[in-house]
Amino acid sequence: MIPTSFPTKEEIARLSAGMLLEIGAVNFRPFEPYILASGKKAPTYVDCRKLISFPRIRTTLMDFLAVTVMREAGFEAFDNVAGGETAGIPFGAWVAERLALPMTYVRKKPKGYGRNARIEGVMTEGQRVLLVEDLTTDGGSKLSFVDAIRETGARCGHTAVIFYYGIFPGVEERLAEHGVQLLHLCNWWDVLAVAKERQAFDAATLTEVEAYLNDPEGWSAARAG
Repeated sequence: MIPTSFPTKEEIARLSAGMLLEIGAVNFRPFEPYILASGKKAPTYVDCRKLISFPRIRTTLMDFLAVTVMREAGFEAFDNVAGGETAGIPFGAWVAERLALPMTYVRKKPKGYGRNARIEGVMTEGQRVLLVEDLTTDGGSKLSFVDAIRETGARCGHTAVIFYYGIFPGVEERLAEHGVQLLHLCNWWDVLAVAKERQAFDAATLTEVEAYLNDPEGWSAARAG
């Protein structure tokens, strides 16, 4: 069934953040920071892949993502939904089902044998493709996936994610320069607001997380990140 009537964007953000907290997908660890792929330090980590094990929450968030796509991009804006390898594949499939569209997926790199393809499934020239992933931090992986889609002759001007970090400058602008609009359900600020409301973490932890969100680079540098 194609969802059409749901809460406001603000309420979806609040509810989505709450669901991520409820299943333990959100981790705050300011006094033993996580090391990011870049080598920088962060007190926050989110694992959207946990959602696949929680069918009620997963179903609700996929409904939210489908209606967000239709509200912000259009009801007849796409011909194909592509999931990004690997975390985006199940979410791409569920969104495609809700939008009654074909589903494909995009490899991070050619598999190195056979057709040496990056696109799996049927994607044809001129199709309007929605790229779906679990989250985005700086948008870098999205550009690689979008380029792979465009190499088929298809068009890709939108990517939809459950979670967007929303704390690094210039991400949406870089995507826009590449002709891509980012759609998302919630970000770290939404999660922090709900965590404060629910007292999900102790006050010292929440204070440190807020300091990080306000200045990620400075927070990491002060901890030799």
